[in-house]
Amino acid sequence: MKELTLPSLEELLKKGVHFGHKTNKRHPKMSPFIFTKRNGIHVIDLEQTVIQLKKALTFVAKVAEKNGNILFIGSKKQAKSIIKASADDSGMPYVIGRWLGGTFTNFYNIVRLTQKMEKLEKEKEDGTWDRYTKKEQVTFAKQLAKLEDTVGGMRKLKQLPSAVFVVDIKKEKTAVAEANKMKVPVIAITDTNVNPELVQYAIPANDDAVKSIEVITNLIAETIKANRVQ
Repeated sequence: MKELTLPSLEELLKKGVHFGHKTNKRHPKMSPFIFTKRNGIHVIDLEQTVIQLKKALTFVAKVAEKNGNILFIGSKKQAKSIIKASADDSGMPYVIGRWLGGTFTNFYNIVRLTQKMEKLEKEKEDGTWDRYTKKEQVTFAKQLAKLEDTVGGMRKLKQLPSAVFVVDIKKEKTAVAEANKMKVPVIAITDTNVNPELVQYAIPANDDAVKSIEVITNLIAETIKANRVQ
């Protein structure tokens, strides 16, 4: 197993990883990961962040060694481009659009939708669309765009993933609930306003700041790349 060099506390500080939410939004289960409060904002204990990050990356490395898939999930505005770039870079599936209810509990439906998307893509490329009216072609284009947004990142996923990595488990609560129901391990950035016990590998960190999301997401991707069997 290849371990990456973890960022120093100073590096995490510069990325704003330590900034939590307002104190009145604190989830009591996050208390062990809170260092102090300043100006009505909770400050995350970065020593705990490093400890939990190491546990999460060790698990990620084990999944990668077995060529397992980790589904990257993040639909909030500041996470979308980071999630997509890191997933693409590490060859992993991703979801950055609206989570479709039943994605895990009725996974066959996702496979069917990705097949439909690929059929539309093929027909667009080979000129099949040209046989239809302009109005029909517009309808096809809208269908394709919608499918690309919802299941485009999962086109290579032919079975449930080995694990999921989530940015903001409050926003992605349906995905987390389905993963737990189907016993798919969850790795997640957990800010001070969420229950870390909902996931198996909680990384206490700011889930709003772009640089905070970026440093942790990139570490997940780099660990996959370093340990994946070529």
